[in-house]
Order: sequence, then structure tokens, then C-alpha cells
Amino acid sequence: MKDKIQILDQVLDGLMGRYTERVPDVSGIISAMVEEGIIHHPSDIENDHIAFRTLGLPHLGIASFEKIFLYYGYEKRDFYRFNEKKLNAYWYSPPKNQNGEFMNHPRIFISELRVQDLSDTAQNIIRKYTGQVQADPVDALDLDDALEVDAFLHMPLWSTPSLSDYERLLEESEYAAWVIYNRYYLNHFTISVHNLPGRYSNIENFNAFLEQKGFRLNTAGGKIKTSPDGGLRQSSTVAGMVEAVFAGAEKKRISGSYVEFAERSILPEFRHLPKDQIERKHRREGFEAGNADKIFESTYSTQTGK
Repeated sequence: MKDKIQILDQVLDGLMGRYTERVPDVSGIISAMVEEGIIHHPSDIENDHIAFRTLGLPHLGIASFEKIFLYYGYEKRDFYRFNEKKLNAYWYSPPKNQNGEFMNHPRIFISELRVQDLSDTAQNIIRKYTGQVQADPVDALDLDDALEVDAFLHMPLWSTPSLSDYERLLEESEYAAWVIYNRYYLNHFTISVHNLPGRYSNIENFNAFLEQKGFRLNTAGGKIKTSPDGGLRQSSTVAGMVEAVFAGAEKKRISGSYVEFAERSILPEFRHLPKDQIERKHRREGFEAGNADKIFESTYSTQTGK
């Protein structure tokens, strides 16, 4: 059996490969960073976290999806509830090494729609498709086969929705509409701004660089979303539009995925350490519901339609 970390690395490589193909801003931002001399190679970027969207229904949702990453050694952490958007979420910390320290893998953020909180009409539309899933699909996966897991994360679990169903969901829950078409596509990856060199380690400066290069930022709640303790500051691009082909070959440009940026402050008790000794464990950990609530809107029409 392959080492689970090796399998995880292959799964993450597969996710990032297809995500990069589908989201032009990823290559665009990385190329701009190389051109500016901020990094020399894409591997110089630390991926703070990646995020997935799911539907909270039998055989699906967080309870199903999390099994993949728990198997590879991730640990389930804090719970978040988003009342207005009707979402629940958890974050997961990376596997630990033999010394009990977290490895340099991205954190995972998994959210799910509380489908039962939607109107009967919206619920019926969603269940028309998700009802085709009769058993937990993750239980059927060989989690030791990276190629099988990678394929699963990019395969449709239900039939392609009709454009009319998509548009009806869009009216009530843009999150629901996004998932019913995009399924488990990687929603975003996150550049750790605090690990960039010089002035670019500050999110205001990095945002200014991005805008100078022509990238559009999510303005919901302000371009920078800041936790109450000031320790976590986040921003994101606006999701690019992709041509979606619906049932019956109808087409419409819809929100795809986006890129996020995070600056995690050094915890007060470690601020005396020299810069070259600062590691991930010395910085503000976890997430912030208020920040995440506005980051979700990177795929919403209030942002993409501007």
C-alpha cells in the first residue's frame, strides 16, 4: 500500500491541475507574480487552504465528503454556521508528521447547504437530481487509489441539470445553483500572503499589485475581510465566468471558481522570534465565519455581474 501522504499529494496535484485549467486567474496571477519577481516558481507559493461546496443531504454533504480527507490524516476542527446563506461548515487541519507537527499541506474548508431550510420548490429541484445518488459514493471508493479519488472529485454524481432548474435555484440560493452544476469542483485555493517576500507579505500591498495587473477583487464586506481579533485577513478574486452546457444542450455563462488570499498574523507570544524562525504553528490558526460569509460571494452575481 502506498503511503497515505503520497496518495494525498497525488490527489491534491490532480485537484490543482484541473482547477488551474478551468480558472485562468490562477495561471494569470502566478505568471504576474513570477514576472514581478515575487516568486521564482509556482512551488514557492504556500497554499493556505482549499475549499469545497456540498449539499447537506443523505449520502452527500460534509458527512460523506470529509471521509476522503480524514482517511489521509486530516483532523476535523471548528464548526461554522451561516444563517443567512443557510450553510454549515467545518475546517480540517493537515496531517501531522512523526513529531506531532502539522505538515505543510493546505487546510481544508468544507461547507454544505442546509437544503431543508429552502423553499419546497427549491428542495424538490435539488432532490430531483441528488435523489439519483442511492448510497454514499465515497464508501465505494478505493481511497488508496489516487487516480480513482481524483476522478471522483471531477465526475458528475447526478445528471446535468436543466437551465430552467439552475435559474430557479439561482433566484433563491446562488450556492445551491453553483453546486447543482459544478458538483465537487475545487471552489478555490488560497495564497498565503504572509509568506511572500518584502512588501508583498501585506495584503493591502498584494491587493494593490493584483488590481494593477487587472484582476478583479470581491468587494463584499470590503476588499479585505478581517477577523475581530485582526489576526486573519482575507481577500479574493471575483469568480471567472465559464460556459456551462445544460441538459438539452442549452448554454449559459455561469460562475466558476476563484482565487483567495490570506494573511495570518504572528501570535502575540511569538512576535519576539526572528522572521526566519516563524513557522505555521506560530501564526493565527483557523477561520472566521464573518470573513468566510463574504468570501462565499465571490461566485455571486452581485460580484460577477459588476
